[in-house]
Amino acid sequence: MFFQKMIVWDKAKKLTIDTYRLVKFLPKEELYSLSDQMRRAAISIISNIAEGSGRVTARETRYFLGIARGSVNELHAQLIVCQELEYLTQAQVKPLMALSDEVRRMLTSLIAKESYD
Repeated sequence: MFFQKMIVWDKAKKLTIDTYRLVKFLPKEELYSLSDQMRRAAISIISNIAEGSGRVTARETRYFLGIARGSVNELHAQLIVCQELEYLTQAQVKPLMALSDEVRRMLTSLIAKESYD
C-alpha cells in the first residue's frame, strides 16, 4: 500500500505538523529536551507508518505499525506533561490529544487487520 494514500498517515501527518507548531510555545529551556522529544515522537509516527506500508510481509508491517502506535502513546504522554506543567493550556493540547487518540485507534485496527491477512 502506498503510504500517502493511507488515511492514518494523513492524520498522523497533521498530528506531526500540529506538534511542530505547538512546541514553539514551550519555554526555551525545553528546546533540547521536551520539545525535541515531542518532535521526534511525532516524526516517528509518520515515518514508521510509511516504512511499514512498504514491507513485504504482514509481520514486518505489524512491527512498524506497532512502533508508530508506541510513538503515538509517547507523544500523548508528553502532551499530558506539558499541560500538567502549565507550559500549554488545555485548549492548546486537547485537539492534539483527540487526534492522537484517533491515530492510535486507526493503527490498532490496522495491526489487527494485518494479523488476519
